Amino acid sequence: MTGRVMSAAALNALLMACALDCRVDSRSIVMPTRLKRPPFWRHLAVTAALFGFLGYLGYSALNGQFGIESREDLLADITLLEARSNALQAQIESYRHRASLFDARKLDPDILDERARELLNMANANDVIVMVDRENGEPSSSSLLALPENQLTSIITATSGI
Repeated sequence: MTGRVMSAAALNALLMACALDCRVDSRSIVMPTRLKRPPFWRHLAVTAALFGFLGYLGYSALNGQFGIESREDLLADITLLEARSNALQAQIESYRHRASLFDARKLDPDILDERARELLNMANANDVIVMVDRENGEPSSSSLLALPENQLTSIITATSGI
């Protein structure tokens, strides 16, 4: 049959004869199906949504809470908090040192004497007392400063009862 041209009627008859002889099952015949294309606007909607999400991420990367522009504020906060932490650490060390001075094994008699005199508001006769203003830490002025030393001694001995 090669090289011969068959008429349409002969071809049709040959196919009919083959169909009757072969006994083909109807389930094994594969028919081509035509896929339905999605509408074009669906592609545009997905693209627009993705661009919107990309814009949101870009805005957050620049202006968000942890974005590029907020980085300077975060660094300033970090330096401020580090300075505050260092000041508090120094204060804690000061308190630890003061607490260690009251340890029974390391008790300094001079500090104990000084603290007792301050709390009892008393002084030894041989002490030199300088009144200090609590607000500015400078010695306070008094009318006794203008008196000579011998008059001051007589006033102190008269008031102390010695």
